[in-house]
Amino acid sequence: MQIIESHKCASGMLHICEHKSEALKCTMRFSLFLPKEAETDNVPLLTFLSGLTCTHENFTTKAGAYIFAAQAKVAILAPDTSPRGDDVPDDAESYDFGKGAGFYINATQMPWAKNYQMESYIVEELNALVLKEFPIKADAQGIFGHSMGGHGALTLGLKYPEKYKSISAFSPIVAPSQVPWGEKAFTRYLGDDLQKWQTHDACALMKNSRNRIDYPEILIDQGLGDQFLEEQLKPDLFKEACANVGQTLKLRKHEGYDHSYYFISSFIGDHIAHHASILG
Repeated sequence: MQIIESHKCASGMLHICEHKSEALKCTMRFSLFLPKEAETDNVPLLTFLSGLTCTHENFTTKAGAYIFAAQAKVAILAPDTSPRGDDVPDDAESYDFGKGAGFYINATQMPWAKNYQMESYIVEELNALVLKEFPIKADAQGIFGHSMGGHGALTLGLKYPEKYKSISAFSPIVAPSQVPWGEKAFTRYLGDDLQKWQTHDACALMKNSRNRIDYPEILIDQGLGDQFLEEQLKPDLFKEACANVGQTLKLRKHEGYDHSYYFISSFIGDHIAHHASILG
């Protein structure tokens, strides 16, 4: 791993890092913000997963998160959204598939399976690297994200509760098996086996969990001016799934807000506070 940029401020340090990924078989970049408390002690870690077409830079430069992270004394990791490089297969005609659209799953269909192992990359490889190289509390981690990244945060949070103790999302794709974005990605990454799709669908995972009454509350914020709300996002399906298994959910709907980073920056402080209150 190489730190290629570092930016110091009164509240902490932001590192831009590059490393060779074994899971994705390419070179990847990520950003990591560390509050000043990390100079002397290990701190909790939040992983933010971005949406379609994004890289690590979108959250890093647009979310306005780091003043709130400094106040909460937490680190924030922002990975890329897919493998990168000239040797990585892509669909140049699609913004919602291929590079910039890894969907945080492990592809099983060729040619995608060789590189598109985003679930293993986020949960195992990148997490282990950050824990090894930086002063992070391994047992105090949360996960959140936006849109496709909200889908990733919900599904990975539900599948790996021993790792991610807190979950939140902005405008997440909660039922990818039932919407065009997910149907397109899952068909090409996973094939036609709908049972495989269910293991990467937040609504299906929640319904199959049986009893989540003892798990911490999940926070979701959704803009009612979001152009993707009705066709792609469908947060009320997740609300229903949570109610059926006793999962506490705070689903907040906001008039006038769209799908952009203006929406994220408006409520990012609430999300960081949500995680900090659970992680301690």
